[in-house]
Amino acid sequence: MIERYTPSIMKEIWSQESKYSRWLKVEIAVMQAYEEKGLIPKGTSSKARKSVYLDVEEIEKVEADVNHDVIAFIKVATSKMGDVARYFHYGMTSSDVVDTALSMAIVEATTQIIEKLKSVMKFTFELAKKYEYTPTVGRTHGVHAEITSFGLKILNWYAEMERALERLEFEKEKMAVGKISGAVGNYANIPPEVEELACKKLGLKPCKISTQVIPRDLHAEYITTLAVIAGGIERITTEIRHLQKTEVREVEEPFSSKQRGSSAMPHKKNPILCERLCGIARMIRGYAVSALEDVALWHERDISHSSVERVILPDATALIYYALDKLEYIVKNLKVNEDMIKKNISITKGLIFSQRVLLELVKRGMSREDAYLLVQSASMKVWKSESPNLLTALKEEIPQMEIKDAFEMKYYLKHVEDIFKRFEVNV
Repeated sequence: MIERYTPSIMKEIWSQESKYSRWLKVEIAVMQAYEEKGLIPKGTSSKARKSVYLDVEEIEKVEADVNHDVIAFIKVATSKMGDVARYFHYGMTSSDVVDTALSMAIVEATTQIIEKLKSVMKFTFELAKKYEYTPTVGRTHGVHAEITSFGLKILNWYAEMERALERLEFEKEKMAVGKISGAVGNYANIPPEVEELACKKLGLKPCKISTQVIPRDLHAEYITTLAVIAGGIERITTEIRHLQKTEVREVEEPFSSKQRGSSAMPHKKNPILCERLCGIARMIRGYAVSALEDVALWHERDISHSSVERVILPDATALIYYALDKLEYIVKNLKVNEDMIKKNISITKGLIFSQRVLLELVKRGMSREDAYLLVQSASMKVWKSESPNLLTALKEEIPQMEIKDAFEMKYYLKHVEDIFKRFEVNV
């Protein structure tokens, strides 16, 4: 986690203080479960909570000697606990604490990501509605295709965010699992009912089966989901980058009054935020690969996944939150140049109406093949500047036929409202 791309809320969730606080919550929840089952004296967990000693620097000093973070945590936490310390971490293994607390952190981080995504969705839908009936040229293969609505272009972004929200909510529920099943997951030294009680107190469900760790396909799926969402952010920002090109200039990402675009060229207004988010998406995809590599561990557990997760889980959650936060800023302040949108529609001199003309000719009795060849021939004249526009070129081919109505833009927007109606109920 680097300062530049780490929002304060994520920094807090993944801080050492928060990590040890979660570890303590797990330990205390287990002690409480033992008490409720009559396995340790009543009041033990209360005494432990009151006398626990947590000091990050002290834990790190002890860890430097013992080379084991959980042992260092236990030694420091119980150093002033007295006799009740013997029931602290009773029957547990390190991963009971670490994995269960990790799930708590992931759930907490995902909750924040979901709230940020919902905010982005709100502003995205508002932008889509604003331009619901604004004609724009649709592009396929980067080439002008047919008229569409600028609002539909943005509504497509919203639709992907809707799917992202569903995925996040699903993954949050799926990651809300703990394991307090002992050294190899067989409950030999800690009863399953203690796990169930402790997990309930922590807002988690027991993992149906575990080894010494919670199976890592869960974490791989979670990170991969973040990578898919990052891909959606990249899709949006790539579109904005294309539309901000000098030759297009239909939109511009926010550019403040004091901002400078280039150290050498004062005229520059570069889409740096969108480019940054594209780069961040690449990193998160890389983390997905690392998470997939963590699935295969030796036997009941090795530790090869641990060093990876210390990096990728804080980073991936922080980066996706950061990316959504910046995307929210971009969407809220996106400059839409309607004059350029209108101007760009006419660049190809009516060629974008070719399919409409084709269908009209078919409707009037011409075979599809003949109609296609006729319209293509006329279109090539326009491409080669042999004719000023498609309508003129067609009149040269079929002077007796009136087809001017086939060049009306409103034809392409007739179902825009129907499409928007599919989403309004979800806002």
